[in-house]
Amino acid sequence: MKNPLSIFVLLGVATQLFAADPFDQSAVALEVDAPDAKLAKIVLLAGTPSSKSGAHEYFAGCALLQQWLKQQPGVWPVMVREWPKNEKVLEGAKAIVYFGDGGGKQPFVEPARWAKLSKMIEGGTGFVLLHQAVDFPKGPDSEKVKSWLGGVFHSDIGCRGHWDMDLKPVGEHPALRGVKPFAAPGDGWLYNLHFASETKPLLIGAVPDKSRTSADAKKHLGRDEVIAWAGERSGVGRGFGFTGADLHKSWGYESQRKLVVNGILWSAKLTVPEGGAKMDFTEGDLNRNLDKKAAPAAKAPTKTVPKPVTK
Repeated sequence: MKNPLSIFVLLGVATQLFAADPFDQSAVALEVDAPDAKLAKIVLLAGTPSSKSGAHEYFAGCALLQQWLKQQPGVWPVMVREWPKNEKVLEGAKAIVYFGDGGGKQPFVEPARWAKLSKMIEGGTGFVLLHQAVDFPKGPDSEKVKSWLGGVFHSDIGCRGHWDMDLKPVGEHPALRGVKPFAAPGDGWLYNLHFASETKPLLIGAVPDKSRTSADAKKHLGRDEVIAWAGERSGVGRGFGFTGADLHKSWGYESQRKLVVNGILWSAKLTVPEGGAKMDFTEGDLNRNLDKKAAPAAKAPTKTVPKPVTK
């Protein structure tokens, strides 16, 4: 008879190997509705795979937000790939969060979904967009987004790119509780957005003047730019935007985690704790639920043209 202890050891090793697969997303519960109507439901919409490995990790990023929101008393996060197959999970949501590609690739721009989203937000549901999600094609719908969120990116004046940033909180706001100045090297940013008049900047930082690619942005050399903000429509709804989080590793910055979770809670009209949202985090959390992306195509070798022989 085999030693039972040996069997358990082997099973334990196999489980660890399986759990160590950074691309295994099977443990993330999807579209699980709140078991109690008293819980504050927050729906997280994760965009499809994009960019290279370690960047635009929308699913893994939303899975982290789901994990952290679960740790907030009275909150029930619902994780969704793009848009729910069962739209019933949207009912009663206190906030909708989308982390994914923009430029018209948002999963809710399709007319029926847009109508559903519009009804919810105009009824008071909070709205949160992260990174590229704030980029909307200019038009009547983008004006709605500006009013809901407090700001929207258009390429007419907006700029984007990757560089090191030192970010600092501005003023006082519930979303800034516990948020301290922090450095975010090499991440990707969007700035110089169209903002609503009542929008409050939350996080600003200096950008390289060479990144100012629009005529409007070039008028403001040396100006600190808004990277996160809060928008509030009197008596209706709240919006929160943050244009960072291109690099998945940036979730390792405590102040970024706190800012975004605080912003989501605030947008849902929930109380942000003094000192900010408290959440557990280990570096290993960043190596889970990643999207399996195609490796970059190898560059073709350059041909060397022999120099003509001269006598």
